[in-house]
Amino acid sequence: MGRLVVVSNRIPGHGTRGGNGGGLAVGLNAALAKRPSLWLGWSGDVTDTPPPPERRHSRRTEIVGVALTPALHAGFYAGFANSLLWPLFHYRLGLVEYRRADYAAYIEANEWIASALMNELRPDDTIWVHDYHLIPLAKILRARGVANPIGYFLHIPFPATEVFRCLPVYRDLVEALAHYDLVGFQTESDRVQFVDVLGAPEKRAGDTIEMFGRVFQTGVFPIGIDTQAFAAYAAKPSPDGQRLADNIGDRKLAIGVDRLDYSKGLPNRVAAYGEFLERHPDWRGKVQYLQIAPISRGEVSNYRALRRELDGAAGRINGKYADFDWTPLRYVNRGFPRGTLAAFYRRARVGLVTPLRDGMNLVAKEFVAAQPPDDPGVLILSEFAGAAVELSGALTINPYDVDGIADALHRALEMPLDERTSRWRADFDVISTNTAAFWSESFLSALAAARPT
Repeated sequence: MGRLVVVSNRIPGHGTRGGNGGGLAVGLNAALAKRPSLWLGWSGDVTDTPPPPERRHSRRTEIVGVALTPALHAGFYAGFANSLLWPLFHYRLGLVEYRRADYAAYIEANEWIASALMNELRPDDTIWVHDYHLIPLAKILRARGVANPIGYFLHIPFPATEVFRCLPVYRDLVEALAHYDLVGFQTESDRVQFVDVLGAPEKRAGDTIEMFGRVFQTGVFPIGIDTQAFAAYAAKPSPDGQRLADNIGDRKLAIGVDRLDYSKGLPNRVAAYGEFLERHPDWRGKVQYLQIAPISRGEVSNYRALRRELDGAAGRINGKYADFDWTPLRYVNRGFPRGTLAAFYRRARVGLVTPLRDGMNLVAKEFVAAQPPDDPGVLILSEFAGAAVELSGALTINPYDVDGIADALHRALEMPLDERTSRWRADFDVISTNTAAFWSESFLSALAAARPT
């Protein structure tokens, strides 16, 4: 059996939040456990003179980390990837910053990673490239003679044609994606929007497209979690979970867990909680909102501004509604281990997942998995999260509608047990079928069919 070679911007152990392995690491665990593997990506180090790639092992996987120069990091990561592609793909055009120098650094960083990968590849390897940081990688590898099967999966949403064409180099990125054998998306909507941006391919048959002198396939593969393992996590005794339960007492807990990112809809969510307290004074002192928001991309100015905005909003709510024995909103800017988060989810009556736009959002699935079957909580979920396609039992909201989120919060807190149970059961059945293992094996099977090794 040939190796599975995973290439991503983030490698395990780099940039993970509070011991949580991150969605990609969690999603790939099952695939990596089944076969000898190599995982290559940025090590997290930024240095003027990058050393040879660092190496370590995790079970059957060799992990190779590549350092970046300060100029590459600034232009590739902070610049083109996170100041242009991220806001563009999340429909935040007002935050897009395009500079030709950043695009040049983006290509150079992909060349840099390709060079490191060329030193590792074997003829029977299957390559799986992940996310928006590495769109050009397959084209670079093909130009260097790599004939291995190469698949690509986009974890974030793909924008509509009119939005994507705002990017001056959008044609270059579309052509680069054609050099993969399989291009995978979270939802059918994302896949259709990608096909639409192609215009008029020379040939199209089902999911197969011929364009730019290439034949490649597209597919939909919604990422999942290890549902049973996460449910077992949540059911285990947890000192942190017990501390939270003791502190909250009989109050109902509403929880949100998100990176501190403007795509997550946090200002509207916090405002909706304040609106809920204003409209329903009988719930004051009876509900606690815990928002966990680890800081990410602190070097990007828009993220620093978001943190200041949320600090002020949380302070205003607590200043207006707090009592000597009750703080309405607990706002925490650090991460927690998966076991702790699982215990927190299990204790919560309401899960708040209200991104303005999200590829999937595994927090929604983790919240469902963690619930006690005999007394489950209610998931409030943005219609613009990919998870909304699967989780029909959630209370679906428009994340721009502050009043609507407040109404959903009230409905969730008042919802009777039989309705909570039926909604939870429908969602739990879905995430028990569409697991992380199912996601990875479905993608790899489709890649093998698209381009046999």
